[in-house]
Amino acid sequence: MLKKKTNGVARRASIDTPTAKGTVDRRTFLRGSGLTIGGLTAIAATGGTVTAANAQTVDSAAQMIKSVCTHCSVGCTVLAEVSNGVWTGQEPGWDSPFNLGAHCAKGAAVREHAHGERRLKYPMKKENGEWVRISWEQAINEIGDQMMQIREESGPDSVYWLGSAKHNNEQAYLFRKFAAYWGTNNVDHQARICHSTTVAGVANTWGYGAMTNSYNDIHNSKAIFLIGGNPAEAHPVSLLHMLKAKEENNAPLIVCDPRFTRTAAHADEYVRFRPGSDVALVWGILWHIFENGWEDQEFIRTRVWGMDQIKDEVKKWTPEEVERVTGAPGEQLRRVAFTLANNRPGTVIWCMGGTQHTNGNNNTRAYCILQLALGNMGTAGGGTNIFRGHDNVQGATDLGVLADTLPGYYGLAPGSWAHWARVWEEDLDWLKGRFSDASFGDTSMMNLNGIPVSRWIDGVLEDRENIDQPDNTRAMVLWGHAPNSQTRQKEMKTAMEKLDLMVVVDPYPTVSAVLQDRTDGVYLLPACTQFETRGSVTASNRSLQWRDKVVEPLFESLPDHTILARFSEKFGFHDKIFRNIAIDEGGEPNVEDITREFNRGMWTIGYTGQSPERLKLHMANQHTFDRTTLRAVGGPADGDFYGLPWPSWGTPEMNHPGSANLYDMSIPVAQGGMGFRARYGVERDGDNLLAEGVYPVGSEIQDGYPEFTMQMLMDLGWDGDLTADERAAIDAVAGPNTNWKTDLSGGIQRVAIKHGCAPYGNAKARAVVWTFPDPVPLHREPLYSNRRDLVADYPTYEDKKFWRVPTLYKSIQENDFSEEYPIILTSGRLVEYEGGGDETRSNPWLAELQQDMFVEINLRDANNLGVRDGEQVWVEGPEGGKVKVMAMVTERVGAGVAFMPFHFGGHLEGVDLRDKYPEGADPYVLGESTNTAQTYGYDSVTQMQETKATLCKIWAA
Repeated sequence: MLKKKTNGVARRASIDTPTAKGTVDRRTFLRGSGLTIGGLTAIAATGGTVTAANAQTVDSAAQMIKSVCTHCSVGCTVLAEVSNGVWTGQEPGWDSPFNLGAHCAKGAAVREHAHGERRLKYPMKKENGEWVRISWEQAINEIGDQMMQIREESGPDSVYWLGSAKHNNEQAYLFRKFAAYWGTNNVDHQARICHSTTVAGVANTWGYGAMTNSYNDIHNSKAIFLIGGNPAEAHPVSLLHMLKAKEENNAPLIVCDPRFTRTAAHADEYVRFRPGSDVALVWGILWHIFENGWEDQEFIRTRVWGMDQIKDEVKKWTPEEVERVTGAPGEQLRRVAFTLANNRPGTVIWCMGGTQHTNGNNNTRAYCILQLALGNMGTAGGGTNIFRGHDNVQGATDLGVLADTLPGYYGLAPGSWAHWARVWEEDLDWLKGRFSDASFGDTSMMNLNGIPVSRWIDGVLEDRENIDQPDNTRAMVLWGHAPNSQTRQKEMKTAMEKLDLMVVVDPYPTVSAVLQDRTDGVYLLPACTQFETRGSVTASNRSLQWRDKVVEPLFESLPDHTILARFSEKFGFHDKIFRNIAIDEGGEPNVEDITREFNRGMWTIGYTGQSPERLKLHMANQHTFDRTTLRAVGGPADGDFYGLPWPSWGTPEMNHPGSANLYDMSIPVAQGGMGFRARYGVERDGDNLLAEGVYPVGSEIQDGYPEFTMQMLMDLGWDGDLTADERAAIDAVAGPNTNWKTDLSGGIQRVAIKHGCAPYGNAKARAVVWTFPDPVPLHREPLYSNRRDLVADYPTYEDKKFWRVPTLYKSIQENDFSEEYPIILTSGRLVEYEGGGDETRSNPWLAELQQDMFVEINLRDANNLGVRDGEQVWVEGPEGGKVKVMAMVTERVGAGVAFMPFHFGGHLEGVDLRDKYPEGADPYVLGESTNTAQTYGYDSVTQMQETKATLCKIWAA
């Protein structure tokens, strides 16, 4: 357990001292809240309800309004008690199949997130080094004028639109559409730095880049294999589902992590391994599975392509070599393999510990291959349950707030743009004219991946001739993004100061407000929280839930989609972007209209069946859904899976129930079944890529088949099942060449499903991805490795340019930093805070629980360094960034490894930046950001940052 430090060592003051602007006295705060005890104890004592502040207590009857927690992606229901427009109380949603009346510390405190006194209350700008209050009209006009000047001088790509996993689906969709109308693919969000390697690795293995089953389906698991994740702190309510399987099924819990976490404390088997050696660890487990013939040979024969090539690689990973690379004993990994083989179906769970590496895509594919070898895919209790870290990071990814796709993962190819132009009823030539007419190689700017958020710094700082766009990034819009969650903090400060214009849109000012030393050219715009608007949000299991508005926007804050509308008006395309979306009172775009618009276009992943009406029906009838299967048993949503987890095929009128478990052939497609997606053609090197003799129940094609097109319907004689309107819509696209993804009528999907077939085909999963740098996942040493013997044997990649920017690999790794920086540095989450921490550290309930930024140091290392528990130390990375933090001496980390949480900000290399925040908007708790000491390093496919395996040195401050 994290412990309060009471040993008298010099440290920052607690929140009962005047650290923030305006004194916060704990006793006064608790008395004003009607409580006499603090923190989580108070919440427990009041039956899970955060008691209303006295000043807001009213006598009128309260209204209960349902919303969804705005922290991690479990999707816990929040019941808000509202009296006369004031949010006075809170309870967890007892009817929700996700949280079943439970909340974690963060969820129990979300009322304060909306009502928080530390919020940004009105638009502000930096003027002569001081924060000045301005009006919304002045802000939009000044920002708009500067942006249009930059656009005129340097092209639309010189303005970067950084979106957010905190937007609801409708806002995320509108944000990506807005960037298209501005004329750039320089748009991205937090998924780039948390699960982009998951999306790439998983989607390129079996079709879709998302959690395949659900938290609830873990109830069916006979074994749970967790690697690189700490749900007990990052997604606490999810742990309840895991423990249910552990208790009811006697399911062994295997936790693989370099650090003994709170989750590992629940494990039947804890495997400590060296950071950055995930592929070697998984291959070490598979070595025992293949050696003993424990793989599911029939599953592999019928549903997997390329496993023989995996076996060739795995043969090299003998127990001795695996222990040399990972530190995990061969006998322990044999026991893990035996446990997984004898307790099927088992599920595999991972989080950012597996994704944030230079070879993160190799890690995620290795995890998938383990499940394919065991035959654990497409079955209840199996699958890959990938826990997402923000409330709508799944939805924002699905809706295309990315530098390489349009909504629904349509990519940036001409056909994808033509599809969305049809959905938007936009003139495609006008849309093309919004983009720069430059091209790089044979690719135009409209079809070229943008700069990912992980590399926006280099868009500013890199020499212009080295980047694939007409000019450098000159304006940065950080919309719902915590910059301290990114590496290379010192270079980010330099980049922020070099920008012509910097705009921060957020309920809280974020570290962006204080990291740079600008005296002008910075604007802070107050967005309201998700409790002050309505819309849908997608949980990690792909279920959509509808949030109702709890209260009207507080202070001078505005909903994100209203702010987008004001900018579109300034830029002259308001009538175009909202031609099919009504504008409500106050200039707010109608949320339900936005939902219906993306329903009309997102055929690829089945975001087409979830109308606002169906989603609201589910929220109103949560109690009718089974807590394990998620299927409604009777009631108005009878037969639906809760939240219509995508794909919910066809139009809402088709009433497809959604798909609880992806790739499950045991139920008909019309009931949520399907095979693996046919994304890669029908054969490779003469081998069949389609499923062999297996198919979903009720399929009229009793074998593998490719994705559906109009021509395929004609060849099968099924085209007669189309209505006249469907036929006309298909002919308007490409006639016989129209496929299931671009048919706006949904007719091709409807007819395929009528005959028991999945619109996307029925193929094999591919264990080998020939389009990736490493077709077979390989272990490659981190760029900053202290194992020079392994660098020689398992080197990184050659330097290369991709995603518009030069990217270094070998030129960093060939330098030996290990003598001066001998300790491996990794990072992760705490239960008290979330993301960059600006919101949660501004919440007094949570700020009380964890007031100090710290570094975990093993006892042996601490004694060798002369460091004692509770003392201040410096932690420095090989690129020169250093942080001053409290030492926590613990056995949680092994010798030679140090850990820091990444939720802190507001200090920079020992300097407290509190006085740089706008008056009254500084978080209660400040601290150093671990990413000041973190280093360069990016995944070879997605540009995911490497935060889990770098080096550092530590010394007493």
